[in-house]
Amino acid sequence: MAISQPVFGMFQALETCLIEDNNVKESLTDDIRELEQAARQVATLLQAIHQQNSSNESLPICKQSRHILETVKSTYKSISKKVPDGDYYKYLPHWQNVSTKLCFLASLIIYLEDEKLATREQVMSMLGVQVDRKKGFHIDLEDYLCGLLMLANELSRLAVNSVISGNYDRPMEISKFVNEMESGFRLLNLKNDYLRKKYDGLKYDVKKIEQVVYDLKIRGLAKIAEPKETGNEKN
Repeated sequence: MAISQPVFGMFQALETCLIEDNNVKESLTDDIRELEQAARQVATLLQAIHQQNSSNESLPICKQSRHILETVKSTYKSISKKVPDGDYYKYLPHWQNVSTKLCFLASLIIYLEDEKLATREQVMSMLGVQVDRKKGFHIDLEDYLCGLLMLANELSRLAVNSVISGNYDRPMEISKFVNEMESGFRLLNLKNDYLRKKYDGLKYDVKKIEQVVYDLKIRGLAKIAEPKETGNEKN
């Protein structure tokens, strides 16, 4: 049966859309692979922190990791040029997972360097993307938050391995940090189902770290902070 001209024209237009869509996906393949490779390299480097005795030993690794992350800036720039205007969320699934992992790795580096929670601005700056999508190619807030939750999970593992390495101070520092993070997440109204599930895992990470701290205290291995002098003590 012959196809009428209007129907033929409609499907020709649809075929053109499919071809264009496939071309964009194929053009992104190498860029996504480069992001994944950089993430693997940094993750491999940072695994060494679990065998170290002191926090200072992490600094050279952080420096190396930052150097590798510099390469993703040009990769994200390449991706931004290939994604048509208005189609960001259409192609987001192609780089979302690796972006979340990169957010995690960047936040871990910042924690190891300064024992501080990485701000969204700091993480985006390390990766060479924008915070505000109106200003250019960005990483979604949910992906940054997922990266922080991955950080908590990694730190719970680090707390255990620090004890094995004989570093009894680090679990105390990690406990304080993760508890503050958990308190911060409580302030958020999380409606994203995936993010909500990840947040539920944070509660288990907190408990795991608290158990490590408890074991150190009952064994007398944890340093107990001495009360500060008030200046009103009698001589």
